[in-house]
Amino acid sequence: MLKYSKALGLVVFVFLFVMCNQKSKSETEKETILKGSLDVAVDETVKQIVDDQVAVFEGTYYDAKIIVKPKSEAEVINDLLNQKAKVAITTRDLTKEERSRFDKSKINPRVTPFAHDAIAFISNKSNNDTLIALKSVINFMQGKPDAKIKGLVFDNPNSSTVRYMKELAKVNEIPKVGVFSFKTNNEVIKFVSENDGMIGIIGVNWLYQPTPEMTETIKNINVLSVQGLNGGGYYSPTQNDLGEGKYPLARDLFIINCQGYSGLGMGFASFIAGDIGQRIVLKSGLLPFKTPGRKLKIRSEILKDKE
Repeated sequence: MLKYSKALGLVVFVFLFVMCNQKSKSETEKETILKGSLDVAVDETVKQIVDDQVAVFEGTYYDAKIIVKPKSEAEVINDLLNQKAKVAITTRDLTKEERSRFDKSKINPRVTPFAHDAIAFISNKSNNDTLIALKSVINFMQGKPDAKIKGLVFDNPNSSTVRYMKELAKVNEIPKVGVFSFKTNNEVIKFVSENDGMIGIIGVNWLYQPTPEMTETIKNINVLSVQGLNGGGYYSPTQNDLGEGKYPLARDLFIINCQGYSGLGMGFASFIAGDIGQRIVLKSGLLPFKTPGRKLKIRSEILKDKE
């Protein structure tokens, strides 16, 4: 009887030990705002700035893993609506119709703007004219020929740049003649660098932060200065012109969090919108949504070097 009691006690002890270990393991693997793994669907036109943010975030919080999934805007939004993605980075806010879809699922998306971005027009380096009127591009989108434009080149039929330009031109479809589309921004840059008279339409982030294989190709294109629809001067997609609200093709970047709990998506969004994240945006060539603060140390007198 004594042996039986000891054996039973040993079994109970082992059972409790295993259960405690399993509980401890589940707690350590639990996702928090600074720990865990997260897939983020990203508009392909702004992938470069997101890669920078992820590199610094993971380098600061070693237990966090962000997996970037670059896609067209249409794919990113569809993944959110179908709950295939819980966190996404887009070049626009959600529409009322999209928000109503989330309301039906009892999900309250947290939308955080974090940067001012721009769409850029590019041409072949052989083109000495680096000025273009937005009205000319819109006319071409509407099927009206223009002597300065042989063709327009987009990255993807479902991209944010196509959607943006269609809305400006107030057309439902892009013309079948004179308008071309590829799959990536790099393909647009390469095509324009090799074809005179073509106007490429891309996210400006790919020009400020080209991939290594595109460094030489970038040298063969011009970034065009654009005149707005109301006339006036020509402005470039620079931080200064974006900051002063002069560049006519500006847009904002958003991180949309649909996790519904305090997970890694919240931590990443806070990081991007915070001081470090905004400094990364500033360094990238885009305009931060909030200007990072600067600390100035003021002295009452200048210290002279000791002789």
